[in-house]
Amino acid sequence: MIRKTATALTAPLAALALALPAAAMAGPAVEITATGPVIELNIFESVTAAPDIVTIGAGVSTEAPTASEALRTNSAEMVKVIAELKKLGVAERDIQTTGINLNAMYDYDQQARRQVFRGYQAANRVSVKLRQISETGRVLDALVTAGATDLSGPSFELENDEPAKEAARKRALERAQARAADYARQLGYDSAKVLTITESMSGMSAMPERAMMRASADMVAAAPPVQPGMVQTGISIAIQYELVKGRPAT
Repeated sequence: MIRKTATALTAPLAALALALPAAAMAGPAVEITATGPVIELNIFESVTAAPDIVTIGAGVSTEAPTASEALRTNSAEMVKVIAELKKLGVAERDIQTTGINLNAMYDYDQQARRQVFRGYQAANRVSVKLRQISETGRVLDALVTAGATDLSGPSFELENDEPAKEAARKRALERAQARAADYARQLGYDSAKVLTITESMSGMSAMPERAMMRASADMVAAAPPVQPGMVQTGISIAIQYELVKGRPAT
């Protein structure tokens, strides 16, 4: 777990603008009058959890003398890969095409000092979301057998990280309140009143696909081992408190 805390102590302020969501920025400004010292606390809390989905990338690259032949061959091979994914139980909504490319290929002739055309390369890639992490190795193995020549990933995440974020938010608020109360006590004040609070999140969006390997069927002797480990999500809050004497007004 990673925790970061930054603290700033300011002189009394005449007025503080109430932090509002972006959607409400166009509304009238609300001012809060502070007569005592104001402190601002920046608290970050993170929570780790076991991932429940994994994303992998699979692709097929083919070469041919003509563009039409390269694309036609590539399409036929990719159909096999997608059919294998569906055979393994991957829902169609969890298979998404991420790129189709067709490029001319050249070699450099050192003696003639010029580029020599040698054909076309076609490539097609899909992003695949697996909801049974334990099946990742078997799926990768099956994809190579079905004709995939490029694999990337895996990227682990939580499909719903709201419960983890709620836990992180609760911890962050508890730390902020304890820290504000400590400032008030040490500086001779009775309590700390919340003036403003803003929040930002560090989510577990899918990581960029990483090139994992270029493969052929004879390279895979067994399903590759996959360890999901843990993933992290967090909440960062900024809270302004006014240090007050006596019971804070409500």
